[in-house]
Amino acid sequence: MPKHGTFVWNELMTHDVKKAKAFYADTVGWSFEAMDMGEGTYHVAKTGDDMAAGFFEMSGPDFENVPDHWMPYLEVDGIDGLVKKAEGKGATIIRQPFDVPGVGRIAIIKEPTGAVVGWMTSENR
Repeated sequence: MPKHGTFVWNELMTHDVKKAKAFYADTVGWSFEAMDMGEGTYHVAKTGDDMAAGFFEMSGPDFENVPDHWMPYLEVDGIDGLVKKAEGKGATIIRQPFDVPGVGRIAIIKEPTGAVVGWMTSENR
C-alpha cells in the first residue's frame, strides 16, 4: 500500500516514444505494454512482470516547447485538500486534480522553487 510522502511512479514525457522505448529496451532491458487511454496510447515499461515506469508522448501545441523529461509522482493523502494547501503555500497548480480509472486521483504542481511534480492519491489505498 502506498504511503503518504513517498514516490510511487515515474513517467517519461517524450516527443519520441519509439526512440525512447528502443533506448530503454536496449540498455536496461525493459519491455513495454501499450494501454489505450482514449486520447492516445500510454506505454508501461516493465521489468519481467513488474511495472517500472510509464512513457507518455507529448504531442500537440501544448507541448511544443517542453523538453523531454522524467516526471515523478508523490503519493499524498487527500489530494484535493492538499492541492489547495499547496497553492496557499506558493505552489502553482499546472493541472487540477483529475481521476485516472484504476489508478487514482492525480494533480500536477509546480512547487515554489519551480520544480514540477505529480501528486497522486492512489485508488488502491
